Amino acid sequence: MAHATFCIVTVFNNVQARLRRMGGSFEEASADLGAGVWTTFRLVTFPQLRSALLAGGLLAFALASTQIIVTTFTAGAGTTTLPIWILNNLFRPNQAPIVNVVAVVLILLSIIPIWVAQKLSGDTEALK
Repeated sequence: MAHATFCIVTVFNNVQARLRRMGGSFEEASADLGAGVWTTFRLVTFPQLRSALLAGGLLAFALASTQIIVTTFTAGAGTTTLPIWILNNLFRPNQAPIVNVVAVVLILLSIIPIWVAQKLSGDTEALK
């Protein structure tokens, strides 16, 4: 709950910025053509918000996975989350290879959604 509360602001800011940039002309045109509120949201508003929601989700994931301080204060007794495990094993020489493998897996797991988001947005110039 603490991470959700902490990271929801990131998603909210992305969506709010997109809503301000969109204006209301598309929704007005949809209403003029006879579409209801739900149909307008489903076919007009939501497709324009998808990339903002995806970007906000990726940023929230990155923030939640790296917040050692928030995790330390909100984790219960005996609870070991990934950031706490990495911090505890970071300075143990015999655990260094395992921590390195976990870090590489995290980087790969972060790159895949970013690549998918890039493909979904249709911006192929940024991939070159």
